[in-house]
Amino acid sequence: MHRDLFIDGKWIDSGVREEVVNPYDGSVVGTVAVGGAEHVDAAIAAAAVAFETSRRQSAYTRRLLCREISHGIRSRSGELANLICAEAGKPISFARGEVARAASTFELAADELSRFGGEVVPVDIEPAFEGYQCVTRRFPVGPISAIAPFNFPLNLVAHKLAPALAVGSSVVLKPAPQAPLTALALAEIVYALGALPGQFNVVHALPADAERLATDERPGMLSFTGSAKVGWHLRSVAGRKRVTLELGGNAGAIVNADADVDWAVRRCVLGAFAYAGQICISIQRLLVHDSLHDEFVERFVEAARALPVGDPGAASTIAGPVIDDAAAERIVAWVDEARAAGARILTGGTREGRLVRPTVISGAGPDLRVSCEEVFGPVVVVDRFSDFDDALERVNSSEYGLQAAVFTRDAGLIRRAFETLEVGGLIVDDYPMVRMDNFPYGGVKASGRGREGVRYAMEEMTEPRVLVTRG
Repeated sequence: MHRDLFIDGKWIDSGVREEVVNPYDGSVVGTVAVGGAEHVDAAIAAAAVAFETSRRQSAYTRRLLCREISHGIRSRSGELANLICAEAGKPISFARGEVARAASTFELAADELSRFGGEVVPVDIEPAFEGYQCVTRRFPVGPISAIAPFNFPLNLVAHKLAPALAVGSSVVLKPAPQAPLTALALAEIVYALGALPGQFNVVHALPADAERLATDERPGMLSFTGSAKVGWHLRSVAGRKRVTLELGGNAGAIVNADADVDWAVRRCVLGAFAYAGQICISIQRLLVHDSLHDEFVERFVEAARALPVGDPGAASTIAGPVIDDAAAERIVAWVDEARAAGARILTGGTREGRLVRPTVISGAGPDLRVSCEEVFGPVVVVDRFSDFDDALERVNSSEYGLQAAVFTRDAGLIRRAFETLEVGGLIVDDYPMVRMDNFPYGGVKASGRGREGVRYAMEEMTEPRVLVTRG
């Protein structure tokens, strides 16, 4: 497979090609054209021209396009799932789930257009304004610059593209360098179903050239999902444009004394090690009440050892490879650092190529990187607590605040956790990896700013204007 750049409704050969490699076996999945600064500029220019038409499209036209794209994704679901599995190393069962979610994301955008737009504001609340009427209407802020990560190469692109199309915006996307082919396949689907030339542009480019997506004044907004370091840098150079950032995490899960241990073990193992922990809201820190700690940890370690690890193309696989050699080397180095500092490696901590065994660590100090930074790999630090408020404080000690979980049936503790934890979302009686595509998703502190989730992203991509009339 080879894919060129997609700019202004046309496939563009840059003259430079790069291989896309399967992280599991090193085979070449395909090649992709690499764009330069001139291609990024051309894509931004095409999006700016398209925006002048797309922003005036009727809600019917925008709704129909989103719905047709949803159907188009479903019609090619097997092909897309296999491509995600091959270029991102995502286990095929999860890849199929991602495709289904992406189709749903576009369907949600279509549905939102039956109710999204504005409101009537009663302004005749003072005698001087009797007879005045006020309505608000939301208008798109401009073309959208979008940068997406490798771990959800279809649905996280959909979370930028679907709301943008719904509000009448155009998009320039830089896909993940490790997994660009899926986004280019989506571009093919979008244009086969009637998108305007320039309404969706996909440019695989080096970071230095792609930084123009942040610095160029023509896009009205930058929507970035990726590392905290890169995200906050792009915000610093983005000028006056609106910026939303969905960045890293260091998710904590608290297992209280009244938790269902069987359920908590099953969900925490999956929430920690699915897709080799390469999900921003995977469990990285696990706090277990003293009364359950020994039993829970024994069963958790046993379940981690039994987890199917290996070929992502196998239906049973839960944890496949991490994305590349550098990631595997970093993860194991952090585990070795913890071991050298006196932590106990209860299982895992080794690698075979890019396969890192599910790793459970006990006794890791809070300043070790496995505790305080984002591992983005199959590593969990387990500790005990006796006081629930202390557990909340320890979850809050992280500079990240994306999502967290508490396993308890106590309504008072749930309310206290919700009011105390500095996170964008709290999941009760399940892993913090829960995400539905219609709720507001995003973090606080170093985990970002703004929210995704279709309606909430539509709000981020628009601004309200007020119309006041008299008489």
